[in-house]
Amino acid sequence: MATFLAVDSGSAPSGPKTLTSDQANRLAVTRFLNYQAGGRAVTIDVPNTAGGLTITGSIDYRGKVGYGVVHGTGRDTSSDGLIQWTATTVFVHPMANTPAKAPARPPGSGWYRRPLQNSGSSLDSSLAIALKLGSDRPDNAELLPQNGAAWVGQDRLDGHQVDIMTGPSARATSGSAGAVPTSGSAGAVRYWLGSDGTMYRVRVGVASAPQPVVIDFDTQKYVPVRPVPGATAAR
Repeated sequence: MATFLAVDSGSAPSGPKTLTSDQANRLAVTRFLNYQAGGRAVTIDVPNTAGGLTITGSIDYRGKVGYGVVHGTGRDTSSDGLIQWTATTVFVHPMANTPAKAPARPPGSGWYRRPLQNSGSSLDSSLAIALKLGSDRPDNAELLPQNGAAWVGQDRLDGHQVDIMTGPSARATSGSAGAVPTSGSAGAVRYWLGSDGTMYRVRVGVASAPQPVVIDFDTQKYVPVRPVPGATAAR
């Protein structure tokens, strides 16, 4: 199970409380619903001591590849451009005049390839976490409360009434195929979930980031991801 943090300023937490069976079931299927959908449109806000980065794009949860445009916030534009990533590799395409949205068809040249870093990079940790928010099977609903998952409150997010739930502790999920890198234990990650389990936001603490990373879904229209030349999905 992916482990998932602090409630944003617009929410009204009243927990933590033990998950009801319905809540546990919704938390158990939320990543599976992303996989069933094929892909989701995302905006990933990555804080950094030198200024943040915002990635706007799409993630193909069946092909295990993400693609979007990067814009710096509160910093220079040296990191701006296009980005595509898999579980092991990051492709970047610097651009002098970065568009608001990534082109549906990635450019055929101008890409630079590097390994995805497993630690020390808040950007790479955020990309890895976002990619792991899809799973080809539901998680075990019965084990979630036992491993520290809890209900912490309700909120309204982009017109959706949502429940905020913490994921299980990192220790409980270590070695799990769906585990993601986080800092902290139980409560280090929080999901904003709709009544049917649809994931609308994830907020997660990353060791290399001064503040939590926020991943919002359905922030724009989903555009199917086309691999850049030389990019292959990790299986």
